[in-house]
Amino acid sequence: MKQRKRRVETAAVRGGADMEKKNAPVTPPIYQTSTFEVTDNEEQIRVTSTDRYYTRWGNPTITLAEETVAALEGTDAARVFASGMGAITTTILALLKAGDHIVAQRDIYGGVTKFFSEWLPKLGIETTFVDTNEYEQHARAIRPNTKMLYLESPTNPSLRIVDMKKAAALAKQHGLISMIDSTFGTPINQRPAEYGIDLVMHSGTKYLSGHADLTCGVISGRSDLIDRIDESRKTLGGCMDPHAAWLLIRGMKTLAVRVARNNENALRVAEFLEGHAKVRRVHYPWLKSHPQYAIAREQMSGGSGMVTFEVDGTGEDARRVSEAMRLFTLATSLGGVESLVSIPVLTSHAMISAEQRAKMGVTEQMVRLSVGIESVEDMIEDLERALEAVSASVAMKG
Repeated sequence: MKQRKRRVETAAVRGGADMEKKNAPVTPPIYQTSTFEVTDNEEQIRVTSTDRYYTRWGNPTITLAEETVAALEGTDAARVFASGMGAITTTILALLKAGDHIVAQRDIYGGVTKFFSEWLPKLGIETTFVDTNEYEQHARAIRPNTKMLYLESPTNPSLRIVDMKKAAALAKQHGLISMIDSTFGTPINQRPAEYGIDLVMHSGTKYLSGHADLTCGVISGRSDLIDRIDESRKTLGGCMDPHAAWLLIRGMKTLAVRVARNNENALRVAEFLEGHAKVRRVHYPWLKSHPQYAIAREQMSGGSGMVTFEVDGTGEDARRVSEAMRLFTLATSLGGVESLVSIPVLTSHAMISAEQRAKMGVTEQMVRLSVGIESVEDMIEDLERALEAVSASVAMKG
């Protein structure tokens, strides 16, 4: 009897684990070792291509984390890294060379913008940035030496949505590798490979781990591409520690239930903010006011736990709002069980120029919320107090 493909909720908990009955630990062990013993040199030669040779090359705990991600995304294979940026930089260096060209969305994480615009030119790789939802602009930017279409959806921090089917078709038409940062989406809300995207990247630090206690990155996709990335990871050394891989496995077991609560809470928060007099604009994919609402509902099973809003005031007012919150902790990063607040121009996009931020539409008035799994009523009360406190302060000064 043919084995039925596991649903995403089951894949999150069981991953690539063998489901046959056996006398084994329910919780996978941590292979906390840098190297593995062999009986003789012939075996030493044989194990070099396995995960029981040297942990920079592979490790059984790391393998299980990778198999779980691949099962979640529905891809051939996956590889984990010490950070999200490690996953991105290693992938680009593995697949591109001097003289190659990338077409990339303008709306991407600031660290990637910096890598594309400041580091890759030193290696002879050029990038053209295009508006996220202008697909004709994407097509016009493609050159004979273009090798990759780089995407992010939902985008950080504006939460724009990419039409993945359209983007994948464009990449295939021109023989490009398509790669997407799906960190905000999570494999619970969207699976880009189902739309034809070749490579799916996550900062596993965020939703996949879910507890703000480790740093990691993941890339999953076609086996031929993953094999090339794997070779570069061995050389560049951006592997993940076995204990961190075990924490990632543990975090992914609750991914489906956490993301369901994140989605539910974030939509309530977004609806509240949209009706507040001191909020100029709310960015959230499942609000009907969102410009890509229709495609978000088509591609995503939830709107994500991220909400960005723009304060009706100055950048200083936005800072005051963020500092007046108590339940939302003022901290960078996202995707954990706890709610966080940050100002993108001071955190995720601080490392790029004001001109680049302006082209992305990242304003000083933006406040980014990572909505956790606490009581949504408590969140709304916290936001209401923060907005009212700042309004009162401004009125007194006026």
